[in-house]
Amino acid sequence: MGWEALGQWGEGAVRIEPLAGGVANDVWSVRINGQIAVGRFGSRTDADLAWETELLQRLDREGMYVPVPIPTTDGRMFANGLVVMKYMEGGPPETESDWRRVAETLRELHRLTQGWPQRPGWRSSSGLLHAETGTRINLAAMPPEGVLRCRAAWARLVGRQTCVVHGNPSNPGNVRVTADRVALIDWDEAHVDVPDLDLVLPGNAADLDDGAHDIAAQASAAWEAAVCWRDEYAVKRLAEVRPV
Repeated sequence: MGWEALGQWGEGAVRIEPLAGGVANDVWSVRINGQIAVGRFGSRTDADLAWETELLQRLDREGMYVPVPIPTTDGRMFANGLVVMKYMEGGPPETESDWRRVAETLRELHRLTQGWPQRPGWRSSSGLLHAETGTRINLAAMPPEGVLRCRAAWARLVGRQTCVVHGNPSNPGNVRVTADRVALIDWDEAHVDVPDLDLVLPGNAADLDDGAHDIAAQASAAWEAAVCWRDEYAVKRLAEVRPV
């Protein structure tokens, strides 16, 4: 059906203009009931979208600033691969203080989602120690030596408590900061994993000690190499993962 599904949010629902940042999805600003919102159209399964939209609703109820889904006229949180979400005001983090606030927000996310079920089709970093695939990851497509390095980095996280991780909070484009709040947007890579993967932030804003930062940075670089393989960014990230 494509963007025709937008009609399920009401007769006056219209697309306005495409938004930057969408890689796996087509993302546009839209107008719903006279209000600006964000529409995201992609190929995710209903189970995947149900996981994400239920998570965002829960976080919204807990007081976090997230792009909470706007229901269709008959109350569904998504329709035919399309999700419409609240538009989040603000700009990207710029100062050390901004990034420290991002770290605090991430730790609140991690606290609220301990015990959360895994996103359908995804695997955690430790799950990929013995499996080759998980949604956007296919380790069989990577050089065998690179897979060994990634798995060695992830093995250092085994046994730690898990929760929902945002997946890419160090990208300033995925954060909106105002004077009184921090909002995390673009939850397309959120899944259940070890929280340290979210805490490799500019200027070590999460204040990890040297050992913890090294473990997290290596595991994060390995994860991004695997998720993005095989573009130039993925090759660069894999080069940061130390040989076994």
